Amino acid sequence: MSSATRKWRVDFLLVGIMLLSACLNGYNIWTETYANTYYTTAVASMLQSWHNFFYASLDPAGSVTVDKPPVVFWIQTLSAYVFGLYGWSVILPQALAGVGSVWLLYRLVKPTFGLAAARLSALTMACTPIAVAVARTNNIDSMLVFTLLVSVSLLFRAVKHNSLFSLLGSFAVIGIAFNMKMLQAYMIVPAVYLFFWLAAKVKWKTKLSWLAGATAILLITSLSWALVVEAVPQDQRPYIGSSQTNSVLELAFGYNGISRLTGSQGPGQGSRDDGSRPQAAAPDGAGGARGASAADGMGGAAPNGADGVPDGAGGASAAEGMGGAAPIGAGAAPGAWATDGAASSNGPFGQGGPGGSGSGGMFGTGTKGPLRLFQSALSGQASWLIPFAAFASIALLAGWRRRATTEKHRETVFWLAWLIPAMAFFSVAGFFHHYYLIMLAPPIAALVGSGAVELWQAYSSRTGWQSWLLPAAVAVTGLFQWYIVQPYNSTIGSAWSLGIAIGGVAPALLLVVWRQRDGKMAQAAALAGLLVLFVGPTYWAATPIAYGQNSMLPQAGPGSANGREGMGMPPGMAQGNLPGRQPTQPADGQTGARPGQTADAAENAIPATAQDGTAARRNGTRSDGGADDRGPGMGDNQQADVNLYNYLKQNARGKYLFATTDYNAAAPSIINYGAQVITLGGFSGSDPVYTTAELEELVKSGDLTYFLISGGGMGGRSGSPELTAWIQEHGTVVSSSEWGSTASGSGNGTNMPGGRGGAMTLYKVTL
Repeated sequence: MSSATRKWRVDFLLVGIMLLSACLNGYNIWTETYANTYYTTAVASMLQSWHNFFYASLDPAGSVTVDKPPVVFWIQTLSAYVFGLYGWSVILPQALAGVGSVWLLYRLVKPTFGLAAARLSALTMACTPIAVAVARTNNIDSMLVFTLLVSVSLLFRAVKHNSLFSLLGSFAVIGIAFNMKMLQAYMIVPAVYLFFWLAAKVKWKTKLSWLAGATAILLITSLSWALVVEAVPQDQRPYIGSSQTNSVLELAFGYNGISRLTGSQGPGQGSRDDGSRPQAAAPDGAGGARGASAADGMGGAAPNGADGVPDGAGGASAAEGMGGAAPIGAGAAPGAWATDGAASSNGPFGQGGPGGSGSGGMFGTGTKGPLRLFQSALSGQASWLIPFAAFASIALLAGWRRRATTEKHRETVFWLAWLIPAMAFFSVAGFFHHYYLIMLAPPIAALVGSGAVELWQAYSSRTGWQSWLLPAAVAVTGLFQWYIVQPYNSTIGSAWSLGIAIGGVAPALLLVVWRQRDGKMAQAAALAGLLVLFVGPTYWAATPIAYGQNSMLPQAGPGSANGREGMGMPPGMAQGNLPGRQPTQPADGQTGARPGQTADAAENAIPATAQDGTAARRNGTRSDGGADDRGPGMGDNQQADVNLYNYLKQNARGKYLFATTDYNAAAPSIINYGAQVITLGGFSGSDPVYTTAELEELVKSGDLTYFLISGGGMGGRSGSPELTAWIQEHGTVVSSSEWGSTASGSGNGTNMPGGRGGAMTLYKVTL
């Protein structure tokens, strides 16, 4: 066989691992309605104009951006442009990125550590629960990790070939990752510098000059979009969502930077640098909505035409940057060292469970400290194999001498330099969510795969004390995984935790007994013990499919769909169709049926009214040509969503259908129908996007008449008190009997989903 043939030979085990990853990441995503509503609303708005596309505007009016840079949303928008705006079409890029990360990790590990190590690393990455959970949503992190692994691939190439071009490319890709999620992308930068300094085969002066040039490229690439936006006058662009000074740089280093470490969560309360509220300009000579343009781009059509969103129920909720408001659907795994899945907080690693005094805040991320990642609040997401990786690292570095440094040593140091600072950050950070832990997945996977081979070689060669590392790694990791699983015994049965404990300890004991023997028995015991260690994380990775998940704050585990327990709410309150919950596949096989809903009802629960008022469905037009009575709004408020849109479509005469203080209330009209809606306060509802003078100008010009404002529900998204007071002073309440659902509200308000359980009141303002 020629060398070229061997080079391109297909590794069928890798193909199988990638198919497993594709199944875990992609199965059943077609039942998702809105995914993360905050981001999907932005994609719908970005489809309407190039202006909105460039800035990642949250609303079609171009009033305010989302709270992250635009690169991932550009990709999602292109996917929606090609396939139509559906929940699955905005999730698809992240699902594919997850599979791509599995392949890249295989390619990174194989040259130095061999085929077996590469396969194990790929399998570990594919079965990391939080990596799967994130890849099944339109959150940013799966694409971020894939991009960072592309950067690492270029870095390794730069070292291997002494290539300055590859080094510059590696740093440029990190800069692109910065434009996905800002400072989180820089978590690998120390490892990149250290590895190049240790591994590059060039003189130290050359190293310094190359790193200086690469750093310049990193800064230029990272700040390119931000500096362009900063250069645009504030009255000609959207307000920078969740910033306090209408600045991308302040957002990057504040809300999306230092605030994540300190725990400060108060965006959107600031003003412009000159102390005034941001001023809005009339779009295209009309109206006063900030920096907006008409639906003049991407074909000029409403998102998805008249198709609406795909079949499915259980719409999504908000994005991860909570801005201080507790999401209803946010959650963590129930129980910390509790055998019944209740919210106990006592465990061997500290008070890490939700509901206790040490629950670590509203997001259930455990108690700060060196053992935080091993507490029940977080351990089920990415920590399953950390003990094994620790033993593996010892084996990999055991023979390291200053004058006998190998590629294995250098690459091990790189993965540890990625992993250890990241673990340290999450151990002390004040404000992050479970799915951020995907940043731990690549280094853990690389160390597990490469270290497993090294552990076996040390064991089989009986290399002194190192030969005891393999049985110790299997036993300790098996017991730790029992600790992760056993709080869920009442939910999934005790056989899982007991089987994992026995399956980890028994092979370890056999390895001790057979240490001095030759033969295949020890090899079989080692393989069995290693495979048992993948049972728990693989099952946890499948829980988003089996149990559903919260698309706003994704996490894995049997309690992932009923996320209120992670916020300290009692288990009894954690039931039901929560906002952002991805529904499980109904028993009758009909996608989109809500619990208790028949197949026929699920089929009819599709918005039938297109932007022009005609009746249409994704699967065809209604036979009677009339508007359907129900549509996929959020929660159980579909009828109110459709009724509101139909009422305003008939009565609103201006450019904008309505303005609202809560983007959740705007989402159905924007996503389903491509309606021109203004969000007055960004994600938190409190961004200073508009002044009362600007609203007055919009109303006087005839571009805006209707306002939908919150009555101050659980989310606290009632918006600016000044704007609310102005609307109430000059507006007339439109009775909900004219526009709302009689089933969901009465009087002057209705329980619209955007109100987070609070009443949403419709005002008509004419001046």
